[in-house]
Amino acid sequence: MQTAAIYIKTEPEVKANAQRVAKQLGLSLSSLVNGLLRQLIKTKKITFSATDEIPNEYLKGVMRQAKKNLKTGNHSPIFDNAEDAIAWLHRD
Repeated sequence: MQTAAIYIKTEPEVKANAQRVAKQLGLSLSSLVNGLLRQLIKTKKITFSATDEIPNEYLKGVMRQAKKNLKTGNHSPIFDNAEDAIAWLHRD
């Protein structure tokens, strides 16, 4: 089988983590990328999943603030329909 090389740039940590995950799955990083490319060709779709995404410090801070606002009552009310929400936004 003939092969062609693809060169990409990525952060060293991303490469190392991808190699680790591929190894855990019993694959090389090269075979994993080949599988993804074949899937792209077959389905003509790109699928990403963020179910295991770890929030960064900014998002963690925003989430802490949102919890604090919820506890102190510093939030908008819950609306049953769009008209009530719009009316609340336009009130003085």
